[in-house]
Amino acid sequence: MSMKLLKYENHLDLNSMKELPDSYAWSSVDDDSPTSCGSEPVPVINLEDPNAMMQVGHACKTWGVFQVMNHGVPMMVLDEMEACGRKLFSLPIQQKLQAARPVDGVSGYGVARISSFFPKLMWSEGFTIIGSPYEHAQKLWPHGYTHFW
Repeated sequence: MSMKLLKYENHLDLNSMKELPDSYAWSSVDDDSPTSCGSEPVPVINLEDPNAMMQVGHACKTWGVFQVMNHGVPMMVLDEMEACGRKLFSLPIQQKLQAARPVDGVSGYGVARISSFFPKLMWSEGFTIIGSPYEHAQKLWPHGYTHFW
């Protein structure tokens, strides 16, 4: 097989992949699949609902994820955050690896920490920021990228 699977240490170069490696292929019969909830939609929780706290607990236990509405965060802030995320993840992998999460660390670029709980790997990349986003931005854009923080 002539595909580039783990081109850079334990990080996938998602842009260079031509086919899905078996270690990432989830079948519909995988009981622990993140999408095994069938056709039910992801729970949407209205923070103005008096039962919101119970709904969050239930969503965490049954889904592990939920969507929030009426959170009070201005749409402009959310749009800017999404644009920054798109810029970050569109960087070449060599540049993203400048801010790679250490093996024993929790902050930086890498695969989701929850991956080890599933029988197959997740086709994703993530960036966890703990502390100053500016320190991470300096690693990704050494010549100064202040819009990220």
